[in-house]
Amino acid sequence: MPSPHTPKQNHLLAALPAGDYARLAPDLELTPMPLGWAVYESGGHMNYVYFPTTSLVSLLYVMQSGDSAEIAITGNCGLVGISLFMGGESTPSRAVVQSAGHGYRLRASVLKREFALGGNLQHLALRYTQALITQMAQTAVCNRHHALDQQLCRWLLLSLDRLESNELVMTQELIANMLGVRREGVTEAAGQLQKEGLIQYSRGHIKVLDRAKLEQRVCECYGVVKKEFERLLPYKLPL
Repeated sequence: MPSPHTPKQNHLLAALPAGDYARLAPDLELTPMPLGWAVYESGGHMNYVYFPTTSLVSLLYVMQSGDSAEIAITGNCGLVGISLFMGGESTPSRAVVQSAGHGYRLRASVLKREFALGGNLQHLALRYTQALITQMAQTAVCNRHHALDQQLCRWLLLSLDRLESNELVMTQELIANMLGVRREGVTEAAGQLQKEGLIQYSRGHIKVLDRAKLEQRVCECYGVVKKEFERLLPYKLPL
């Protein structure tokens, strides 16, 4: 039987002290997050902030030609919709569900109420934003300087960290769109990782067989992002 849904499957919400969580809980709405759903579009107005629990969301930058590339990924470690509390109300990026699941949404008005209190949710959300900026910067560096197989390793590990699983349902075409490369390149890179016994890929299912070796194979970018998230977002909020 699948475990019941709870907001505390999201690490940010789980890190809130009991009083803050109790105040927020009545306003948290369980929301299905189907594959391919655009949580928000480029330039669109945001009415909610989302806390993924069992889903993954990619933040994409879309060019005028329609080409896109992932600039960050989030899941149970964070939230979607930082523009709501950073003062912009909208963003040029696009947020799309890349692994179906669920999450909890919170109305913008409630979020702003919490931020006006200047309490623990604000503290956690701003720390998460700093960690997200690190991920965006490291993604840009990685895409410029590292080989495609290393980029794929980084992407796989970051995705699995945010799903607490060792398997992804993901086509090579979608991965290519996320990384901003040709599908043939992903096919070759995934084939090499499978040949080395690190992953198993079949009909859109990617299963990590040897995570330790995958972490040895990945470039430094994964470690930089992981370390920064762990530094800024401990499970228990410092008091």
